[in-house]
Amino acid sequence: MQEPLFLDSVLKEKIWGGTKLNTVFGYDLPSEKIGEYWAISAHPHGVSTIKNGKYQTQKLDELWATHRELFGNASGEVFPLLTKILDAEDYLSVQVHPDDAYALKHEGELGKSECWYIIDAGFNAEIIYGHHAKTREELAKMIHDARWDDLLTHVPVKKGEFYYVPSGTIHAIGKGILILETQQSSDTTYRVYDFDRKDDKGNLRELHIKQSIDVTNVPGVTPKLEITKEKVDLSTIITFVKTPFFNVYEWQVKGELSLQKGAPYTLVSVIEGEGSLIITESSYALKKGDHFILPTDVEAWKFKGELNLIASEPGAKNS
Repeated sequence: MQEPLFLDSVLKEKIWGGTKLNTVFGYDLPSEKIGEYWAISAHPHGVSTIKNGKYQTQKLDELWATHRELFGNASGEVFPLLTKILDAEDYLSVQVHPDDAYALKHEGELGKSECWYIIDAGFNAEIIYGHHAKTREELAKMIHDARWDDLLTHVPVKKGEFYYVPSGTIHAIGKGILILETQQSSDTTYRVYDFDRKDDKGNLRELHIKQSIDVTNVPGVTPKLEITKEKVDLSTIITFVKTPFFNVYEWQVKGELSLQKGAPYTLVSVIEGEGSLIITESSYALKKGDHFILPTDVEAWKFKGELNLIASEPGAKNS
């Protein structure tokens, strides 16, 4: 086949969402509170559809189930990765995700380690990233006493930064931030605090205090990243993180950039610019907001143009 799998995907309305997925990426939004675009997903809560080639109209979860050869005959019942773009018009809830063992036992799905590339960030934008409790007992007391200023770590952010958020990390994306999120394919989130917001029916949103205390890493640990940059003529390859779940890269294309397969398959999102993807003798136009998978039989490819792309591939646990 040797062709990319371009995807149509699912938009999600959120209490904290806005309209930047339209103004920045041109997606047609059904409301002015759209918070997430599940760009590359086989999760049952929002499955992507193939929109080109031999498998056009097929769902990504079906393709994973019936054509595992496209994914290097990888093991695992579910497609392991999920790429989202999030528009935080307001703060997301303060939350934490479980690891695989806890999530499989209590929720029947994978845990959720994730990472964020900051596509854009407003003035004074910040995230909540970690906590100050030294013991689980102290964590529980600070949560029950609502000592949020004492408990939570606030970190200023700016465009182009990258953060790894492993399971067990208390976190929240702040107001005015647009991110690309690479994560395990899971929709399990435990809310610790939600700023006392009410939903459209006037009810406080559900919190998950016991689960949050159970799964939070104590004391908190900020991952130390060894981000590397490689110049290839005028282009740049940035390696952000390599974990058991996923490896994540940024490809800054200026003119041309030729690449070869380093994993059974690769997920790619165009976050800036336009150009083309060339595989053997076929060329595919690319623009900001496109998302595609390079399956196993695509051994090498070339980008032309002025493009900024975020790519991910399965880590050692999922290969």
